[in-house]
Amino acid sequence: MGITIADAEQMLQQVTEEVVRWRRHLHQNPELSFQEQQTSQFVYETLRSFGELELSRPTPTSVVARLIGRQPGPVLAIRADMDALPITEENDLEFASTNPGVMHACGHDGHTAMLLGVAKVLSGLKDKLRGEVRFLFQHAEELFPGGAQELVKAGVMDGVDCVIGIHLWSPLQVGRIQVRAGAFMAAPDVFYITIKGKGGHAAQPHLTVDSIAIAAQVVTNLQHVVSRNVDPLDPVVLSVTQFHSGTAHNVIPESVEMVGTVRSFKPELRDEVPEKMERIVKGITEAHGASYEFRYEHGYRPVINDEQLTGRVRAALVETFGPDVVVEGDPTMGGEDFSAYQQLVPGTFFYVGAGNAEKGIIYPHHHPRFNVDEDALPIGVRAFVSVALHLLG
Repeated sequence: MGITIADAEQMLQQVTEEVVRWRRHLHQNPELSFQEQQTSQFVYETLRSFGELELSRPTPTSVVARLIGRQPGPVLAIRADMDALPITEENDLEFASTNPGVMHACGHDGHTAMLLGVAKVLSGLKDKLRGEVRFLFQHAEELFPGGAQELVKAGVMDGVDCVIGIHLWSPLQVGRIQVRAGAFMAAPDVFYITIKGKGGHAAQPHLTVDSIAIAAQVVTNLQHVVSRNVDPLDPVVLSVTQFHSGTAHNVIPESVEMVGTVRSFKPELRDEVPEKMERIVKGITEAHGASYEFRYEHGYRPVINDEQLTGRVRAALVETFGPDVVVEGDPTMGGEDFSAYQQLVPGTFFYVGAGNAEKGIIYPHHHPRFNVDEDALPIGVRAFVSVALHLLG
């Protein structure tokens, strides 16, 4: 008979205070994508103190720890991301960011702390463990091309049978867990559009080719790509998020630069949408005697959770937390480079609730007042441990 969550109960309780302390340290000392030198060193030193792990640094700001059990068995990878965002924190916390303009505004500090807790708990069960658990402390989830793809290229997935990951989720009430098989998070693509007209005095618009007026039509008509050119049953988002032009109130500028994002799940839509977009941009600019530049970049692939693995993950979570806690998740149009691992092996990514209106923890991810209810941290640790023990038999 394999080990169960009951075998880890005492260690789970003992590690909770440490996980909270680790999270607060990380929150206070955030680092941007590809710059996680102190973060990764803290993770490395903490893991080394556990004494049972084989440690490596596959990239300068990532850490991988291998826990090899005494008995042969499958290889499970568990991933946590470590990077922060270029946001100035507005929370009044004792452990608020001390790095100006940088903040853990997406919960990655919690992800890292939880996985450290999981590594400590499972290290204490090494003698009873079948197979291997590979802990991936990943850099640069927030910045394309992302740290996951770099780790894949470095070979961290060699020999892995399956991979799991958790995202602390502020829209979900603490105490709940969302699991979903199939499409879960969208592919986040980026587009860049430049409209080039003819500048001039604002009092003589007839002598110009008004780039702002033309670009405004482009913004409006791009909404037709989703509303009139895509099947309403296919989820797609197209948002213009930046619009830059002009330097004075009485000058019509020569050009406008726009940036935005497209979110989708189906591979064919990722090819069709940019074609439809450029057709609209070309038609409007030609009609008004302007020109354009159009650039479209594919971001991360969509997160598609493996059906069979997700069923096993759900079963383990229901057994541990009960059916009232584990609920069916809905797809979101957010993106995640966890999908890079899913290209190689079956993978499942799920949400652990971290919001709590009673505590004022109501702000969305990437907001300067984002926070997580720390009661979610031991839930995440327990979820990882229970799933790991279930998948390792």
